Amino acid sequence: MNKELMEALDILEREKEISKETLFEAIENSLLTACKNHFGKADNVRVEIDRETCDFLVYAEKEVMPAAEDVEDPVLQISLEDAREISSMARVGDMIHVEIKSKEFGRIATQNAKNVILQKIREEERSVIYNQYYEKEKDVVTGVVQRHLGKNISINLGKADAMLSESEQVKGEFFRPTERIKVYILEVKNTPKGPRINVSRTHPELVKRLFESEVTEIKDGTVEIKSIAREAGSRTKIAVWSHNPNVDPVGACVGMNGARVNAIVDELRGEKIDIVNWDDNPGNLIQNALSPAKIVAVFADPDEKTAKVVVPDYQLSLAIGKEGQNARLAARLTGYKIDIKSETQAKDAPGFRYEDYLEEDYGEYEEEYEEYEDGGADGYGEYSGDDGLTETESYEGYVEQDYKEPDDYGESGMDEGQEEYEAPLDEEAPQDDEEGYEE
Repeated sequence: MNKELMEALDILEREKEISKETLFEAIENSLLTACKNHFGKADNVRVEIDRETCDFLVYAEKEVMPAAEDVEDPVLQISLEDAREISSMARVGDMIHVEIKSKEFGRIATQNAKNVILQKIREEERSVIYNQYYEKEKDVVTGVVQRHLGKNISINLGKADAMLSESEQVKGEFFRPTERIKVYILEVKNTPKGPRINVSRTHPELVKRLFESEVTEIKDGTVEIKSIAREAGSRTKIAVWSHNPNVDPVGACVGMNGARVNAIVDELRGEKIDIVNWDDNPGNLIQNALSPAKIVAVFADPDEKTAKVVVPDYQLSLAIGKEGQNARLAARLTGYKIDIKSETQAKDAPGFRYEDYLEEDYGEYEEEYEEYEDGGADGYGEYSGDDGLTETESYEGYVEQDYKEPDDYGESGMDEGQEEYEAPLDEEAPQDDEEGYEE
């Protein structure tokens, strides 16, 4: 048994994850290459390796010729006399196996054989690394920051290095060498120099994968992340849905005392995360997406993928968000183009009148708010639901019909023709005792 060769193959298989069969094939090819360099040709050379003992045999198949004078090519032919020394049963015309001693190879042939084995090992190592990280494509891995290459960052992922380009870095994040970070694998390419791995810190899927690793309910499928919108380094909105009515999807993602979401926020260096409930009703979904702003009314058009939203005057800036961020993320999260107006703006905006929507086929709005047809306590229906507005004619109608200017009432504040009412004094009521009063 060739113990040294066996041990070498075991080490390569364990450390490089290269199968022994591949290494055996590399050794066979290397011996064939050595024979070709030594003899000039190797068409008739065969190599046999015992997979159990690692013993190998190299031989050439030669045709037996009657005499030495008949041998035209010593590499392919052998005389009967020489063949009888190998096998006493040899006859003219037979094919006989002539063993080749690999120790007799020259230095150049040996070096070439060595290079063939090393090249095969390198190729297999690259292939193993490529397959390993290709399976992790579109997933999150932990890496160690190595060095800055200009504006790019080299990150060691264990057996391979990845490149975090400037465009995939979060603005404001700074990493020091040896710092451990989580990155999202965008793409794995196989190149002659080995696998090229591109990673990202800005991709929305990074947040999704972090939630999957942190929240057990998402990992086992009880809670599903329906949609996600992200502005890296600033804020992320995710919409979650529970397949189990007894499981609160938002609560599962937040965790006890915010432990789960805080772990993700720490990994994202303080990026804010809004977790909202998913709803198949676009009106409810848009209202949830615009949180924490309070919504007066939402009118969504599923066909056009547009929505018009009315918010209280004091909530307009909160609904829009800093530089429009809240509205922008809500639009990405829901897939709707959202037009937000305050109550005052909606009153005067053409095409934004309440009756325009109530006349359309919004059955769920009409059914839910038909009880408000007569108007609320203030002369118009109060909004108490999530999907629509109270059924009134318009803000203009409210101003014209229910509110009267002070001039319409006269000096006493009454309509013309209305007499001022004075309550009569109770004549039987006891009068104050003047003397007692003085005392």
